[in-house]
Amino acid sequence: MAGRGDPPEGTPEGLPGGGEDEYRAVVFDEAFVRAARLQEYSAQERMGEHARAVRSRGAWEGEGRTGSRQAVLLVLLILVAFGTAIYLGVRNPYQPPADQRAEPLRTTVVPLAPPGTVPGGQPDQLFAHSPAAEYRTGAAGINLPVAARTPHFAESQVVAGLTIAKEYLVASSLEPDILSGATVRPVRLLIDPDQHAQFDRSVDSPADDGQHALAGWLLRFDPRRTELADPAARVQGTLRFAEAGPDALDVTADHTYTYALRPASDGAGPVAAASLFTVHRVVHFRFDHEDLRMHRAELLTSTAEVGPQACGAGSGGVLKPLLAGARAPETGGPAVTDPYLPSRPAAPALCGALDPNAQPSL
Repeated sequence: MAGRGDPPEGTPEGLPGGGEDEYRAVVFDEAFVRAARLQEYSAQERMGEHARAVRSRGAWEGEGRTGSRQAVLLVLLILVAFGTAIYLGVRNPYQPPADQRAEPLRTTVVPLAPPGTVPGGQPDQLFAHSPAAEYRTGAAGINLPVAARTPHFAESQVVAGLTIAKEYLVASSLEPDILSGATVRPVRLLIDPDQHAQFDRSVDSPADDGQHALAGWLLRFDPRRTELADPAARVQGTLRFAEAGPDALDVTADHTYTYALRPASDGAGPVAAASLFTVHRVVHFRFDHEDLRMHRAELLTSTAEVGPQACGAGSGGVLKPLLAGARAPETGGPAVTDPYLPSRPAAPALCGALDPNAQPSL
């Protein structure tokens, strides 16, 4: 007869020890029981309709306590991060500079009237007998100084500012298509967009009002009257830089440009004699960090002394050189000015007299 713990048919064959051995490996120790996630409801709780026999312990006890601790830790981490940010803000109160709009360019153009007849001849001969004899040709005459870092601008940023300034000078003073009036695009691309409206008005409706003189932005000869007798101008001058603030790098360009010009021709008849025309130009640039990144410049001031050109010929628009053999009307004795003398303020009057030493001595 089968034992009390055995099945009625006896112990199954092939299972040593019967059913007791089958569960011998399962040990319900104290740790296992405590970790159980199910708990039986009380008799009173089971009396409710549709009540389950058991409930989850973790959802109410273990997990609830763990979730509360995690929530508290998260709040503490947020408070610590917020407090750290405030502390660093107090210790390092640097704020990014406000975006300031570029100021309008201030322009001054002073014609220099010759005391006598304008000398004429071949371009090479004229250059050789003028103060521009030792000047370099074209862009080679605009040299960059040795760059160095400033308190708020790296050396590479200073080099970038000087390079942009040189590009502007080359485009606005030496590019043949600019000098002839064929285009203004290379110059406009290098100007801060805040100054585009002023630039466009100076091109379309130039005026000698201190803000819209065309020669303040670029040099242009009337192609109906004048043409280049030599495509390469002679140039000499300096570029200087200095920091004007945490977000302001200033570059000052002081250069003299000498052009060989002749009357415009239609291809018929002999070539007219050439003459020299000199422009002493001082341009004050300013760059902020955004200008350097966008490869553009803000122009603060621009002065130009130009001659030989008659006083009263109008200095707001295109340049109007007196060519070989021409004389200027009587000017009433304006101050004598030599455009080849660098590093000095422009003539204070609206017109000056061209120093005879600035003309070729033929």
